Amino acid sequence: MLPRQLLARPAWLFRCPPGPRGACAPGAAGSWGRPVGPLARRGCCSAPGTPEVPLTRERYPVRRLPFSTVSEQDLAAFERIVPGGVVTDPEALQAPNVDWIRTLRGSSKVLLRPRTSEEVSHILRHCHERNLAVNPQGGNTGMVGGSVPVFDEIILSTARMNKVLSFHSVSGILVCQAGCVLEELSHYVEERDFIMPLDLGAKGSCHIGGNVATNAGGLRFLRYGSLHGTVLGLEVVLADGTILDCLTSLRKDNTGYDLKQLFIGSEGTLGVITAVSILCPPKPRAVNVAFLGCPGFAEVLQTFSTCKGMLGEILSAFEFMDAVCMQLVGRYLHLASPVQESPFYVLIETSGSNAGHDAEKLGSFLEHALGSGLVTDGTMATDQTKVKMLWALRERIAEALSRDGYVYKYDLSLPVERLYDIVTDVRARLGPHAKHVVGYGHLGNLALIRSDFGNWIRGQLVISFRNRGVLENTVLSAVGGISVCTDPSDKTCTSCAHSASC
Repeated sequence: MLPRQLLARPAWLFRCPPGPRGACAPGAAGSWGRPVGPLARRGCCSAPGTPEVPLTRERYPVRRLPFSTVSEQDLAAFERIVPGGVVTDPEALQAPNVDWIRTLRGSSKVLLRPRTSEEVSHILRHCHERNLAVNPQGGNTGMVGGSVPVFDEIILSTARMNKVLSFHSVSGILVCQAGCVLEELSHYVEERDFIMPLDLGAKGSCHIGGNVATNAGGLRFLRYGSLHGTVLGLEVVLADGTILDCLTSLRKDNTGYDLKQLFIGSEGTLGVITAVSILCPPKPRAVNVAFLGCPGFAEVLQTFSTCKGMLGEILSAFEFMDAVCMQLVGRYLHLASPVQESPFYVLIETSGSNAGHDAEKLGSFLEHALGSGLVTDGTMATDQTKVKMLWALRERIAEALSRDGYVYKYDLSLPVERLYDIVTDVRARLGPHAKHVVGYGHLGNLALIRSDFGNWIRGQLVISFRNRGVLENTVLSAVGGISVCTDPSDKTCTSCAHSASC
């Protein structure tokens, strides 16, 4: 049973960051030879010279709850718990206080960097006794500000909790600390002929603990499903410092309550994830990628349906992007489209164990799609260099958007047939107030680009969502994080992830 004190804590006391999109060094290879560009190891998305982000408490009508403030005695206690792991330098605290899309900025004066779950336990026990607010932080790659403080909360970084604890070469079960970077875990298991069951554009900086805390889906969701299925066990430290050890490495365990499921997608509200046991699939021997142009969104959906029917078990990814995304990727990143100009584009990836068999199935699908008019043009790649080039067109969209202006980004999870209606509605409603409104991703992302920030825009987005009935059957920020509720009286506040209400 969870401690009574834990249940009384406010929802925003514990928050862990999500792990969406970005890339590593330009031209470097990521998982399966995919590209990793400058955004995977990202600290912020703004161009040089961007003005300082206003404090969250000044931008929004938020109220600090009656938590204590950090004293010199607290700092001394933290230094005893994590020697050398207490950061108070204002310059070093600038980046951890600001979210990636630069909409929120906290004013934390202390960042703690523990190495073990025991140190996390001692920290939280002290904070619990002193009534100090804590904000867990992993790679700080979130899109909704869930990984940064609202006020002066203590930032608890998992960056130094980055050890692989064990790996079983027969079962493919990996046990690691929560601060392990996703891309480094990918390299580790790929050297042993396995892959991570999730892949994100921000793999170069997001932490596996943050991925689990936000139940991140990513580019492999279509093939391997959510982390509710692939995570086998967790170690979690609760608010009062209690260590909850559910770190089993058994794929089948029918004993008692499956407590780990409470923490997958809990956004850090129930505790801090410190270690993860996860099932890794075998590494595919054959990977093919096709990039196609479609005449309309209806054809995108029909292509998806046909793709699932004809490719079946080898289908591993299906991503789409609209024409504006392609224009921005070309304008800011100088990436050229490999097919003729189209209203929509689709990227399809297959992965399997037999190259000839997979290529034959993909070839038959492409022939059918072109012959039926679902696709107007297309190209296929098996060479790793070309595969990386095609994936760059999709994975670097977030980077291109950030260079175009101020980004409002929503990761929507809703019936696919209604997705692009939202993009069309928002474009019509905002008109010249938005530079661009785009849709892209695994049939789920909406992004709005503007030259500056404005709360009026958020209100118009809510109206568009309501008019389309989106809030009745939609998840806003499907891989996001708990953010700030900008209007507590609004029961359809779009700042909350995983729910349409506050």
